[in-house]
Amino acid sequence: MKQKKMLALTLSQLVLLYRQEFPGLAALADASGDGERFRMGLREFVDAHRAAEGEAAEQIRLLIDYDGRSVRELSTDRQLEVRTLTLLWQFLTGRLENPEMPSDLFVDLYHLFRLLDAPEIPLPSSQRVRSRTERWLSGQDDGVRAIRADNRERMLHLLIQKIENRKSKVPSRFQFADGMTYEEKYRQVAAWWGDFRFQLAMAVKSPSELNRFLAGSLSSETMYLLSKARKKGMPFFATPYYLSLLDVTGGGYDDAAIRSYILYSPQLVETYGQIRAWEREDVVEAGRPNAAGWLLPDGHNIHRRYPEVAILIPDTMGRACGGLCASCQRMYDFQSERLNFEFETLRPKESWDHKLRRLMNYFEEDTQLRDILITGGDALMSQNKTLRNILEAVCRMAGRKRRANARRPDGEKYAELQRVRLGSRLPAYLPMRVNDELVEILREFHEKASAVGVKQFVIQTHFQTPLEVTPEAEEAIRKILSAGWLITNQLVYTVAASRRGHTTRLRQVLNSLGVVCYYTFSVKGFQENYAVFTPNSRSMQEQVEEKVYGRLTPEQAAELDDLLADGTDTAAKIRRFMRRHHLPFLATDRSVLNLPAIGKSMSFRLVGITAEGKRLLRFDHDRTRRHSPIIDSMGEIFIVENKSLAAYLRQLGKMGEDPEDYASIWAYTHGETEPRFGLYVYPDFGFATTDRVSNLELE
Repeated sequence: MKQKKMLALTLSQLVLLYRQEFPGLAALADASGDGERFRMGLREFVDAHRAAEGEAAEQIRLLIDYDGRSVRELSTDRQLEVRTLTLLWQFLTGRLENPEMPSDLFVDLYHLFRLLDAPEIPLPSSQRVRSRTERWLSGQDDGVRAIRADNRERMLHLLIQKIENRKSKVPSRFQFADGMTYEEKYRQVAAWWGDFRFQLAMAVKSPSELNRFLAGSLSSETMYLLSKARKKGMPFFATPYYLSLLDVTGGGYDDAAIRSYILYSPQLVETYGQIRAWEREDVVEAGRPNAAGWLLPDGHNIHRRYPEVAILIPDTMGRACGGLCASCQRMYDFQSERLNFEFETLRPKESWDHKLRRLMNYFEEDTQLRDILITGGDALMSQNKTLRNILEAVCRMAGRKRRANARRPDGEKYAELQRVRLGSRLPAYLPMRVNDELVEILREFHEKASAVGVKQFVIQTHFQTPLEVTPEAEEAIRKILSAGWLITNQLVYTVAASRRGHTTRLRQVLNSLGVVCYYTFSVKGFQENYAVFTPNSRSMQEQVEEKVYGRLTPEQAAELDDLLADGTDTAAKIRRFMRRHHLPFLATDRSVLNLPAIGKSMSFRLVGITAEGKRLLRFDHDRTRRHSPIIDSMGEIFIVENKSLAAYLRQLGKMGEDPEDYASIWAYTHGETEPRFGLYVYPDFGFATTDRVSNLELE
């Protein structure tokens, strides 16, 4: 049966289908007096099946093992009673306590039982993957650029009006001289367009202004929702440049992946004010270890979950962004106003220099740290002077740590700083921020830090769609690479980004410019992200059926790792490498979910399905890297996804996708975290470090 028809079946129609397709299963349910006896009989039923040794049978045994159990669900920190097969028995025998319940659970189970008799999943051909990839346009395509040129033209006139009508008396560099003609004002605004400070100063901050800049194209429902969001205090911030990437004609190109970042969903608006931190280690209390066991300096400047890595969030304009992503993992911090768009209040205070020294002391005295990610907000939102000061402090700290290590015996030496990363979405949101002065700061730090042992310099960015890869973004990428830094990309796997071929196209476009993909993140599953959440089964499906065509052999991965090690001529090296090995893109990214306090993983098994059809997954941590020792006391990790597979497929259907193209998704019931690409593995030290872990307290 076609997916579209299956997803529309009522409960009574589904019962008839079960009895037709699985008469033995239906007879077993009829003969069982209760759910427990049904489970016992089901185990015998599976053991006697001709596919008893197969993966499908093993999956059903897992559902049997967990049915009737109560587990601690980590994202909500609540007990959850697993009733997957008990509900199936009630369904098949007409005993459902809620006859109006959704059909999604039973649609999922139908496909799982069908797998007992199904052959192996046929993988799509390379030609099929190529055709799905090529349907997605990039920001470099002529037709896309033409629509955006029209957008820019329209917005220039709106910006003239905005400057003329400003009521603020605060002096601004972006104002018109007395006596300027309209043509002169137009030419002036056109020149300012390429200045990132102008883009930030002219950012759209209200629903009515947003609709005006989008040519009145927003629906009344969207406007009502955005107005409700504003009344609740939700920040809104979008630059004219980024808004110009949208297609307001309605027929030019599919910009859903961008729109889902700008426009808030009903669930996000409804829950704003009660959003909790998904990553529990981000909740910091003075004098107490975080959820991963790390003792941190007072305040919210350092986040940490792994021994080797620390995240630094400065008290600067780096606590802001070039726009607010609707699926932002730090929405919790925007809600608490630790992150915001009040630029003047975010300028560094006199106390920041003192605090920066204290933070550097923390890094210097840590025994295991070798990787610092400076982010926010957005690291490149900090002013050049401020960013230079932070990088110089990092460089001096790394030098002191190295000199102190020279006095320590082998086996007692501390890990030294090997990698510095700047987390920034500005290459996509505001590429004109990457100016010559910034490039010189990056080049200067690269030279100085290399002399004290730092080997990897990375701008960790976030392009969500190939439509964000504009000529301006291409120039920003070129400039960053010219400073000897690598650029890695993290994709958030929203529904719009998860459509067939979209991710392969993004990899392809980024690789051609010298960007290496790093992570493909599952959206964190809280209710506020319901509209953009993609089930993890789709991540596994993409990994097996699409990403596989860019997979590197171990020999190819080692070759590419060597090519990129010195940070020179990166884009040309990648293009030559792909041509030589006939690769359409480089599958260097790992699909992962950030587990609360556990870190990133995609190692899971399906152990249950809720009454709403949401899959309950049992996760294991990523065993390819070191964790806090707290991992040993965590026990089994259970996460309920916030959307059923059936609901996801219906959502894709409303976006114009054919659910039949995703029909194999039901079979992806377990995952294994992919190995890290060699470039992302820390280099070996030429000495033995201490096993002692500092700044750690396990309660």
